[in-house]
Amino acid sequence: MKVLRFVLILFSLTVYFSGSLHAQDQRDTIIDGVVGIVGGNVILKSDVENQYLQIRSQGNIQGTAPVLKCQIFENLLFQKLLLHQAQVDSITVTDTQVELEMDRRMRYFISQAGTPDRLEEHFGKTLLEIKNELRDVIKEQMLTEQEQQKITKDASITPSEVKAFYKKIPKDSIPLISSEFEIGMIIKQPAIGDIEKQEAKNKLKNFKERVAKGDDFSTLAVLYSEDPGSSKQGGELGMFKRGEMRPEFEAAAFRLKPGEVSEIVETEDGFHLIQMIERRGEYINVRHILLQPKVSAVNLNKAKATLDSVAALIMNKKITYDVAVLKYSDDPGKNSGGMMINPVSGNSKFEAGQIDAKIFFVIDKLKTGEVSAPVLINERGKQDYRIYYLKARTNPHKANLEEDYARIQQLALEKKKQNVIDEWITNKMKSTYISIKNDFSNCSFQRKWIKK
Repeated sequence: MKVLRFVLILFSLTVYFSGSLHAQDQRDTIIDGVVGIVGGNVILKSDVENQYLQIRSQGNIQGTAPVLKCQIFENLLFQKLLLHQAQVDSITVTDTQVELEMDRRMRYFISQAGTPDRLEEHFGKTLLEIKNELRDVIKEQMLTEQEQQKITKDASITPSEVKAFYKKIPKDSIPLISSEFEIGMIIKQPAIGDIEKQEAKNKLKNFKERVAKGDDFSTLAVLYSEDPGSSKQGGELGMFKRGEMRPEFEAAAFRLKPGEVSEIVETEDGFHLIQMIERRGEYINVRHILLQPKVSAVNLNKAKATLDSVAALIMNKKITYDVAVLKYSDDPGKNSGGMMINPVSGNSKFEAGQIDAKIFFVIDKLKTGEVSAPVLINERGKQDYRIYYLKARTNPHKANLEEDYARIQQLALEKKKQNVIDEWITNKMKSTYISIKNDFSNCSFQRKWIKK
C-alpha cells in the first residue's frame, strides 16, 4: 500500500506554507471551499491545491494533474481520519510541545528565506502572524503522528517472520547492497598555549577599541573574523533565540543593547567579540568576530607523536582499539566505541559515496582491523591529528540474511506496520462519517472512501 509512505512525505510539509512559499502569485486564484469531511474535520480545496503547487514546484510531477490531486486528496482523507481518531482517543499535545516544534520550523523558514525580514516580505505577514497561522497546522500534525504511532506501537517482528519476508521477495527484486565500511577514529587535540590565547584576546581588544573610535564592526568582521559562515555577511548571524548558540555566547549576547559591543567571550569555538544589531521579541540578531587561537608547531607535533605511538600499540596487538579509544581519544563521542556514525542512517555503516573523500583515501588502503598513520585534519578552523580504524568492509552484494539481517528486519517491520495501518483504515472507514464533494467524487481511490 502506497498510502503510508506518501503520507509520511506529506507530513514533512507544512500544509499552509508549502504552497505559499512557491506559489504566492497563484494563491489568490484558488477558489476555496470544503471538498471533504472526515468526522468533524474538513478538507479545503486550498489544502489540495497548495500541496499540488509544492510538488509541482519541486519537479516531482508524475502523471496528470487530476490524478495527482486525487492522490493528494486521498492522503488528506487519511490524515483527517487519523486526526478524528486522535480526538476520539483524547490524545493531547501540550502548548509547550507545539511551541518547540513551531520554533524549529520557523528557524528553518528563516534560514531558507535568508533573514526574518525577507520571510515577512515573502508572506506579506509579520513573524507573529506567520506563527499564529502555523500553530494549528502543527498541532494537527503532531496529533495525527501520535495517533499513527499508537496504531503501530505493538507491531513487532520475529526472526521467523523476517526469514519468511525475505523468502517472499522475488529474486530479481532483492536489493543490491553497495560496499559498506565501518570506520573508527581516535582524535588527539593539540594543547593551545596561554601565549596563543592571549594573542587572540589582544587582537579582539584592539578591534573593540577601533569600533569605539568609529571603525565599522562589520568591516572588521569581513577582514578578520575566522567564522566562515558569517564573516562574508559582516559577522551577522541572523535572528536566533535562546538555546541555539553556545551558552557562553548567548549569555553575553542577550545582555547587550542595540549597537553595544560585548567584552571578549570564550567558547569552545574560540574567542568572540559580539555586537547587538536588533532585538525582536524573543529573537535577537547580532554580528560577531571570531578568532581561534593558533596551535603551536611544538604542540601539534606532540599530538602527532602520541598517535604514532598509539597506532603502533594497536598494530602490534599490545592494546585493543576499544581500549585505545577510551584511554587516548579526545573525541567527545568516544564512549560509543570511537565509531563514526552515519548521519543518514544513524548507524555506523557508510557507503563509499557517503564518506568524505579525504577519509576514504586513507581507509581504502587499510585492511580490516588495521589503523592508519596520523592524519592532520583542519575542521572549522581548528587542527587536530586523527588515526582511522577500519573495523569492517563488505563487497557489493545482493541483500542476504547473514550480512544484512538488520536491514531486512527493518523492511519487514515497515511492511508489517503498513499492513496494520491498512487494516485500521478499512475498519475505521466503516464507523466514521466521511463526505466527499463533487470535485473529487470521480477519483479512482485506492480505498472505498465513498460509501455506496
